[in-house]
Amino acid sequence: MTTPLLKLAQVSKQFGGNYALTDISIEVNPGEVLCLLGDNGAGKSTLIKTLSGVHKPSSGTVEVEGVPTVFESPKDASALGIATVHQYGGTFPLMSISRNFFVGQEPTKGPWPFKYFDRKKAGEITVTEMQKLGITRVTDGDRLAGSLSGGERQSLAIARAVYFGARVLILDEPTSALGVKQSTHVLRLIMHARAQGIAVVFVTHNVTHAMAVGDRFAVLIHGKKADDFRKGERTREQITDLMAGGEAMAELEAELAELTGPIRTK
Repeated sequence: MTTPLLKLAQVSKQFGGNYALTDISIEVNPGEVLCLLGDNGAGKSTLIKTLSGVHKPSSGTVEVEGVPTVFESPKDASALGIATVHQYGGTFPLMSISRNFFVGQEPTKGPWPFKYFDRKKAGEITVTEMQKLGITRVTDGDRLAGSLSGGERQSLAIARAVYFGARVLILDEPTSALGVKQSTHVLRLIMHARAQGIAVVFVTHNVTHAMAVGDRFAVLIHGKKADDFRKGERTREQITDLMAGGEAMAELEAELAELTGPIRTK
């Protein structure tokens, strides 16, 4: 049996007298995509921050490859191969693509103490890694990150995470506010990462996108795990209804009843 790369067991997070997360248990396995689904306010952001070391659990345990672990900061999580990519990749628009790729880990050349940023090497690596992910129109590492599309900025952030050894890739709403073509490209990136054996946590409220790439699913409602299941065990309608707290179908039927009269069932 494969040991999960990342595991949360009965994790709760409390702020003052309020629980943002309650008894959350999830596993993230190598070469799998775990989709965390939930509407706004479901607790997805708090869970991401707990997975990535921003928040410490109020109770419960976090394990990395079976070893109980306490993240003191996101740096601790990153050192263990847990990378988080936020919407639009967290890029700096007025910095070059290569500067964004190597921010905080810049290659240098020259003798100490006169070392300086090796722009040529950084640019070559950045372009190569992005082209591996299908961004072939990027040929210049000095190009400003702000000139990239939303999907290309996601590609830049994912390429950076993979290059620096990410084993768990947490993607926070990567397709939100993207067009169809750009969203499709990001979904391909997720499948590419999975094929490389990386564990992917895909956080989204878009059921269609989740079902396209997900292997396992967990639905959050008000900070609690309402359900978890594998691919093919739920329909899109069932998942959507669950995310809405079971209210979606009832509301739809009520609206239809106002327009056409009561819905008759056999």
